[in-house]
Amino acid sequence: MLVAAHSLTLHIPGHEAHVAGRHTVTGDGRVRVELPADCQLAQRLAHQRETVAMIQVTDLAPTPVRNRVRGRGTLTGWLAPTGGDTSGYDGSDDLVAVLDLATAEVSTADGTTSIDPAAFATARPDPLAATEADLLCHLDHHHAYTVDRLCRLVPTHHMRGVRQVRPLRLDRHGVVLRLELPAGDRDVRLRFRSALRHPDELGGQIDALLSESRHCRRAR
Repeated sequence: MLVAAHSLTLHIPGHEAHVAGRHTVTGDGRVRVELPADCQLAQRLAHQRETVAMIQVTDLAPTPVRNRVRGRGTLTGWLAPTGGDTSGYDGSDDLVAVLDLATAEVSTADGTTSIDPAAFATARPDPLAATEADLLCHLDHHHAYTVDRLCRLVPTHHMRGVRQVRPLRLDRHGVVLRLELPAGDRDVRLRFRSALRHPDELGGQIDALLSESRHCRRAR
């Protein structure tokens, strides 16, 4: 969620800044952000030197589904500039700061999960995180037949009344389809035979699902 986030807001008391695309996660589990030179938050932090902070991440589906929010993440901790003394900072350059994590929480349709800072530090990005959006859009725009075949793997009772199906999520464990119904939505995960270790394994896993679908009756 954090690696490829397109909606990420940094908050400190009295100020906020949208920093999506200007953030990275360091090897020791800290979040590094580049604050724009004209950002009031940067000027406040430079003079305050350290402050409590919160990062809010919204995970948005790249495909045109009705409810695009797939999940939300909240990180809290202590934010401080890097590079030593910033008392002379005049706002003419970007300011790089690092969040030392205290708490982390992820909320999805399945519930809310708290993540220990030590576990966060040792976690590694999903192998598809950087390319998921492009892959999903390509599947949605150019491979409707493939999506239709994948629908054969969805239990028949879940497909009753479905008006439209779109790919919603793609990760190391499988693909999630969004089933749009007149009165709501249902998300169904189709699991790969084994978790991906590298993006190059995706084609083989999709082929395995399509091969399995040949033996299933059409659900709609």
